[in-house]
Amino acid sequence: MRCEALFASSLRRTDQPSPEKVREAIESSLRVLGARGCAAWVAQAYGDFPEAAVTRMHWVQNLVAGAFTAENTNYWEPPGC
Repeated sequence: MRCEALFASSLRRTDQPSPEKVREAIESSLRVLGARGCAAWVAQAYGDFPEAAVTRMHWVQNLVAGAFTAENTNYWEPPGC
């Protein structure tokens, strides 16, 4: 769910977002689109632009992994998307 929410956010690779910005973007996407809306956004991107979607998802997965490590949060989060 986190990866889908970040994928659907307006963050771009050129933004070089901090872990805090990544978490804020995830929360914002979930608030605006909901979990299903984020998943639908990802599905549409894979259908319309599969190569670009794969590249973006790889970037998103790395950001999510970094944003939810123990040193970047005040609470424990399970790893992964």
